[in-house]
Amino acid sequence: MKLATCQNHTRDGQLMVVSRDLSRAVAVPHIAATLQQALDNWAQAEPQLQQVYIALNQGEAASAIAFDAARCLSPLPRAYQWADGSAYLNHVELVRRARGAEVPDSFYHDPLMYQGGSDAFLPPCAPIPLRDEAWGLDFEGEVAVVTGDVPLGADAAACASHIRLLLLVNDVTLRNLIPGELAKGFGFFQSKPATAFSPVAVTPDELGDAWQDGKVHLPLLVDYNGACYGKPNAGVGMQFSFPQLVAHVARTRELVAGSIVGSGTVSNHDRSVGSCCLAEQRMIEIIDTGAAITPFMKVGDTVRIEMKDAAGLSIFGAIAQTVVKHD
Repeated sequence: MKLATCQNHTRDGQLMVVSRDLSRAVAVPHIAATLQQALDNWAQAEPQLQQVYIALNQGEAASAIAFDAARCLSPLPRAYQWADGSAYLNHVELVRRARGAEVPDSFYHDPLMYQGGSDAFLPPCAPIPLRDEAWGLDFEGEVAVVTGDVPLGADAAACASHIRLLLLVNDVTLRNLIPGELAKGFGFFQSKPATAFSPVAVTPDELGDAWQDGKVHLPLLVDYNGACYGKPNAGVGMQFSFPQLVAHVARTRELVAGSIVGSGTVSNHDRSVGSCCLAEQRMIEIIDTGAAITPFMKVGDTVRIEMKDAAGLSIFGAIAQTVVKHD
């Protein structure tokens, strides 16, 4: 099943069921006005949404309209929780190597994670506002899951059953603000502005055999300024699966329905597949030559993040954003 949130006169938008080929959509206010409402009442809402989805794919939804990703908000325009991990240790290893530091052993068995701002997410086709190019704007292509209610202390096996949806992420980062913030010993804040998510969120069964062991075994496609920048496989090199990441969050707290947990920047050891962020390429340049050459994003730059199935069809729709000056 595929779900999206269309812009309307409300802050949380209107829930839409979207056809598998992303061509048609239908509003379902009789089931749930918003995605959050559906997640809060998933046991009752999910079978009804599935019936609409089947009818839509069979061409039997009379009220269906053309689906327009440009009119979408992020599937959850705001969320109760946005926790982002760093499950691809190649990314971590490159960053540490570039500054001559070893990766602590704990990183291989205890996930890195930070708590991001979740009060307002960027729409998937909305501009990325930038006040100062000196802040070092970067994109980060990721995958994330949306959970139902997760009990305190749930282990990974239990957490797997609480994963409701998957979606793509552009975890926008201001790289040059990070060192000063981390030096304070209190984590990210100003260096992590609003995040954007894919137009469509999908249930795990939509991925078929690509959803295995709590990972998505498909390339994440990143285009930068109209050219292919990276296509690493999201199922390769992921040290911690999504159930493990969710269990990490649940170790000391409950998660409420609508919580989002991210994978961190998708990254493979194979350099030929490129990267999902500019910082990773900069780290490779530092390791190889002693200096970073690749600049960070500037006003007018574009990024597109997408994932396609074996037939070449877009699964989640695309995050497609342009950097704009914010005064």
